[in-house]
Amino acid sequence: MIGLAALEAELTRQLSLIGFGGADWTRPRAHPQGHVFDVIIVGGGQSGLAAAFGLLRERVSNILIIDESPAGYEGPWETYARMITLRTPKELNPIDFGVPALTYRAWWEAQHGPSGWEAVDKIARGDWMEYLRWYRRVLALPVRNDTRLNAIEPVGDGLHKLHVEGQAALLARKVVLATGIQGGGEWHTPDMVKHALPRHLYAHTSEPVDYGSMAGKTIGILGGGASAFDNANAALTLGVSEVHVFIRRKVLPRINPIRFMERVGFTGRYPVLSDTEKYAVMVSFLGHNQPPTNDTFERAASWPGFDLHLASPWTGVEHVDGKVRVTTPHSTHDFDFVLLSTGLVSDPALRPELAGLSPHIARWADRFAPAGERNALIDAHPYLGPGFELLPRTPEGEALLHGLFAFNYSALISLGLSASALSGLQTALPRLVRGVTDQLFLDDRDMLIADLIAYDEAEFVGEWPRREAAA
Repeated sequence: MIGLAALEAELTRQLSLIGFGGADWTRPRAHPQGHVFDVIIVGGGQSGLAAAFGLLRERVSNILIIDESPAGYEGPWETYARMITLRTPKELNPIDFGVPALTYRAWWEAQHGPSGWEAVDKIARGDWMEYLRWYRRVLALPVRNDTRLNAIEPVGDGLHKLHVEGQAALLARKVVLATGIQGGGEWHTPDMVKHALPRHLYAHTSEPVDYGSMAGKTIGILGGGASAFDNANAALTLGVSEVHVFIRRKVLPRINPIRFMERVGFTGRYPVLSDTEKYAVMVSFLGHNQPPTNDTFERAASWPGFDLHLASPWTGVEHVDGKVRVTTPHSTHDFDFVLLSTGLVSDPALRPELAGLSPHIARWADRFAPAGERNALIDAHPYLGPGFELLPRTPEGEALLHGLFAFNYSALISLGLSASALSGLQTALPRLVRGVTDQLFLDDRDMLIADLIAYDEAEFVGEWPRREAAA
């Protein structure tokens, strides 16, 4: 092992070798209400940090990342994610842009040596977050924490005003919504739960839950995705007496199509498919629940207090004597608390920051009609351009949406596994950076072309005949 100091020195050298840095080429904009950023990235997790590095590589440095969380707690890893390890293969290089000293493996080996890397099966969740903190620090990325976006307001001339809670508004030419898996919609809470229970008796797996305060109690979990088993393990580890997981399927999901997509290049090449092909692929993809990893399932199944109920959808939910009564086709159970592993819905109409713009955002339902049955989940997703840009569904929407990019999970249908999915970031990030920088260039093309035509800085200084010969 060489230590982090030596690795950071090597990173500095490698960045110099690839020509990192240099003067910006974008043209500054002025506005009476304050500084105008070329790009503001909303979200300081792995996608937002990597997008910022990608822009800096293209010499666009008038940028800012904002995140609502305290420093070091961006994204899910130290908040609601409860898996012990990541589910993706350790060999993926999602956010290093091909710079060897910036890879997770280099960071790990600098501290634990090559043999330490060989001993790693999957990357531990906490270690990944430590790597992201290091990534932010060594690249000196401009992040403003504790900054919550409330609304995006177009203000003309290609600018957007970002209204942030308790702070002065920010101005930007481009806005990248790197807002994670839930940033394109919301986590799904079934109406039967929402309408029957007081809020303190249930939570979604995406929320912080104080399992330590539930020692000796019983919990029911609706849904059999990977997060259900992650939370079952977390709860039982912290002293919860019983955890019951209910799934509507007769058997646990076994197929993870992401593994196939990683192997055959779907993650990188998916965007070139036709809309018909994308629709068919995503109908199949969304038909699979992501299964738990084998070690996560075995760990949960080994607890005496764990029980799994197959072919057991919840047909009724009641609040009875301070508890939650759950009815299935086979039985009735009383729980002290219930948890929802029910996934999410992607739809711009669900995002408060897009409330004023949502009517102008094109969805898949607006741009494509399948030959067969429609899929409501797919149809609600935004229909994005090749650089993750939002596209209009109304004539006035073209100007209002220009400069807005959805680099979150709602890009799934248009661009495949990409934003917020580690499996797709390696190929998605260059697409995003190209989309943003191309727009910046095209917006400034009149000035740039005029400057080129007027350019008269002499580079060649030779003369003929030579002065000494003439003398």
